Amino acid sequence: MLSYYITLRYFIEFSYNGKNYFGYQIQPDAVTVQEELEKALSTILREEIKTTGAGRTDTGVHAKKIFAHFDTEQPVDEMNLPYKLNSFLPPDISVKRIFKVRDDFHARFDATYRTYEYYISLAKNPFTQESAWQHWKRPLDIRKMNEACKILFEYEDFTSFAKLKTDNKTNICKMYKAEWEQEGTELKFTVSASRFLRNMVRAIVGTMVEIGSGKIKPDDLRKIIEDKHRNAAGTSAPGHGLFLVDVGYEF
Repeated sequence: MLSYYITLRYFIEFSYNGKNYFGYQIQPDAVTVQEELEKALSTILREEIKTTGAGRTDTGVHAKKIFAHFDTEQPVDEMNLPYKLNSFLPPDISVKRIFKVRDDFHARFDATYRTYEYYISLAKNPFTQESAWQHWKRPLDIRKMNEACKILFEYEDFTSFAKLKTDNKTNICKMYKAEWEQEGTELKFTVSASRFLRNMVRAIVGTMVEIGSGKIKPDDLRKIIEDKHRNAAGTSAPGHGLFLVDVGYEF
């Protein structure tokens, strides 16, 4: 007698503090968010659960809002499962909600945009040592940094900000927003695009800080982008100042 299994797909909305993790995606001999999430799901649902995340954040990077999907052969209690997961998960990972989607909906490939925020502290701040780049020894010209932001919209090939030797099939990204804002001694960079390359936001921030510090001019950004080589751009900003804050879908 043949047995038929119906596979159900669910989305998870969650957040995490990335300090103790080598990013989201599972890696050998490294503690990752995906590993902790799958371990908790598998324990509660009593079957091996694999997740697919909306993206793979770098070591130390945080996520205020991120999604992943998983498949299961059993219907889950969408109201109660987040509570159970939060009881199993470490304090630095929190599940907000779980909801059913169609069986071909994909957390990574069906995302329409992603938004990141990067924080820089312009004064020595003992309370943001693990959540912002402490850049208080040298002033930054915010006006020049925002001038450079406008140049980003002139391009779609961001190879110069991509990590070398990756498996990217394309380095094309559609930029939707790029803006620096200052509130008191805190500086926030908000950037939104159709997709991001590995290390892209941190490389952009590092280059922007060189512009704000006066090492290079805003117009130099055009040549950096047109060179299409990572060595043309600035060094990457520290990971702990970066937060994934939103991922968009058309459910």
